[in-house]
Amino acid sequence: MCIGWPMQVLATRSGFATVCRGTEQREVRTALVEPVRAVQPGDWLLVFLDDAREHLSPERAGEITATLALVQAALATGGSDAGAPFSAPFELPSAMSAEQLQALR
Repeated sequence: MCIGWPMQVLATRSGFATVCRGTEQREVRTALVEPVRAVQPGDWLLVFLDDAREHLSPERAGEITATLALVQAALATGGSDAGAPFSAPFELPSAMSAEQLQALR
């Protein structure tokens, strides 16, 4: 499985950007996003492996980062914290009623 991480652009050069996430820093290819919009320092990109796949707003980058942090926490605790059930700050579709699912559409 491949997971995309939001990463912020530090610097650019033709076809590449130096990006960071926390203390991790790396160079990624920007060929897939540059035809849509030029990559600039400060931009947020969704990075899969070493390719930028999408420009992100700062808000969307924060949402994805928070969601991935929940997944990491669930994996680290095996779905529980000191014996208590893991509690996500949202309801999963499998736990929703038919009416709630319809409202999502």
